[in-house]
Amino acid sequence: MKIKKVLVANRGEIAIRIFRACTEINVKTVGIYTYEDRYSLHRYKADESYQIGEKNTPLKPYLDIDVIVQIAKENGVDAIHPGYGFLSENANLAQKCADNNIIFIGPKVSVLKSLGDKIMAKKVAIANNIPIIRSNKAPLTSVEVAIKEAEDIGYPIMLKAASGGGGRGMRVIRCSDELKSAYFESKREALNAFGDDTVFLEKFVENPKHIEIQIVADNYGNTLHLYERDCSVQRRYQKVIEFAPSYGLSDSIKNAMYDYAITICKAVDYNNIGTVEFLVDDDGSIYFIEVNPRIQVEHTVTEVVTNIDLVKIQLFVAGGYKLADEQIKLPSQEAVKVSGYALQCRITTEDPANGFKPDYGTVSTYRSASGFGIRLDAGSLYQGVTISPFFDSMLVKVTASSKTLDGACRKMRRAVAEFRIRGVKTNMPFLDNILKHATFRK
Repeated sequence: MKIKKVLVANRGEIAIRIFRACTEINVKTVGIYTYEDRYSLHRYKADESYQIGEKNTPLKPYLDIDVIVQIAKENGVDAIHPGYGFLSENANLAQKCADNNIIFIGPKVSVLKSLGDKIMAKKVAIANNIPIIRSNKAPLTSVEVAIKEAEDIGYPIMLKAASGGGGRGMRVIRCSDELKSAYFESKREALNAFGDDTVFLEKFVENPKHIEIQIVADNYGNTLHLYERDCSVQRRYQKVIEFAPSYGLSDSIKNAMYDYAITICKAVDYNNIGTVEFLVDDDGSIYFIEVNPRIQVEHTVTEVVTNIDLVKIQLFVAGGYKLADEQIKLPSQEAVKVSGYALQCRITTEDPANGFKPDYGTVSTYRSASGFGIRLDAGSLYQGVTISPFFDSMLVKVTASSKTLDGACRKMRRAVAEFRIRGVKTNMPFLDNILKHATFRK
């Protein structure tokens, strides 16, 4: 494998996840961190780490492509992995890597330009006869244009960021007065999260199922799906619970989504890992919404039910291997098997009793869950750590698995009950209530 040293252009849980995969295949790791992140565990999980930016700039340096690439060049790095969020869908980073003979662990520049931008992705879908939700036709260059486009589409509408995901910049708008204020808020949030304030509108579908198809593709035209995840349980358009495989969908609907996902990826010569997302309404109609050309927060549930390490596949594909090679062992669609169910919850420092307001402070007590069927993916969570207002509120991802979806829910409730986190409020009571009354678990 020609990749010997990887820099992870990210922080927290996903950086640690990538470092672990690299270590298991004997690849050296480099971490980056800002001054405010100097006690973050990802700094210490890497073989070597370097500070970026100055004091009082907690997030912006993670978007500084020139500095990140310069650190890679100065320290003999072969490849850069962007993780999720930040620069993970940024074609400029991929191009900068190519210009400096550094491997970008993700889709190639042309793919990111076609699919990383949600507006461009819709055009690809339309060209390939994949059904989409109605959206604005003219670029939203001003709030006045946005209001006119919204009137053409018809309320309610969804305002979304063109770059990135994770619910950042998303707003449901039910009248023009709401759009006037939300337009600027969404653009600001998108700019801070992704370095791009482009937004777009699409018709809002009430109470759909939100289904993701996991795609894996090499650099030689081989493209497979690793079945689906259901991420319909959301709060403020942030995914709260994800599970795989889906429940309550017919085989014909699922097969149609698999075919659509493969089609759109082959249309742009997709390579590496990606997720194609759809909405399914009550009458079974399918609507393509976007492609996330990166690893996702919820990738763990797919890993558990397929026993396939998605991050290692990213590394091997970027290193030039084919899906059929011994390192990956996916010669055909038939090689992908699903066993049982897996369910993921995100434990965050949000207070359900106070409108889910983010909470900050020092963790005075921490005891994690464990046991059969429980997987933990944590960021910087330990007794004595200070939770700051600068970073994402997620503390740890918990993935529970069992032969049945109900069994996975029961394991998750047990795991949530086992956690002891003192010093900051968490969303665990909220998660327990959802799991207790889940309608998807039979």
